[in-house]
Amino acid sequence: MLNISALMGRLTADPELRRTPNGVSVTTFTIAVERTYTPQGQEKQADFIDIVAWRNTAEFVCKYFSKGRMIALNGSIQTRLYEDKEGHKRKAFEVMADNVFFCGDKAPAQASADISREAAPAFAQGQSDDFAVCDDNADLPF
Repeated sequence: MLNISALMGRLTADPELRRTPNGVSVTTFTIAVERTYTPQGQEKQADFIDIVAWRNTAEFVCKYFSKGRMIALNGSIQTRLYEDKEGHKRKAFEVMADNVFFCGDKAPAQASADISREAAPAFAQGQSDDFAVCDDNADLPF
């Protein structure tokens, strides 16, 4: 069986670190993941995916990530049964994060917008004698 999820998105709120009665660190948070396909004439759509992180991963997320920050992670999808306030049985789908990674800009949003407006660096133009002509008809050496 195979159950692997790889996601990249933005946190919808600041994660909060909690502890189980046994002292194990845990955090739950939601990330907004944009869909790759946007129907013509419509705005981009996103899926909001619930994530659970345990122990050191939970502490890492709570220490270094905040609302709006881009995050990449991999883990597995798990389901959980529960009863809502009216007594109806419900099923929740969550991704259990195994590994969490930084992605996106380190700088605040305004600083990164200013950087993107700067001109790209210029590179020297190559000379025609910098390249050799290859004979396409010759035998390949491998």
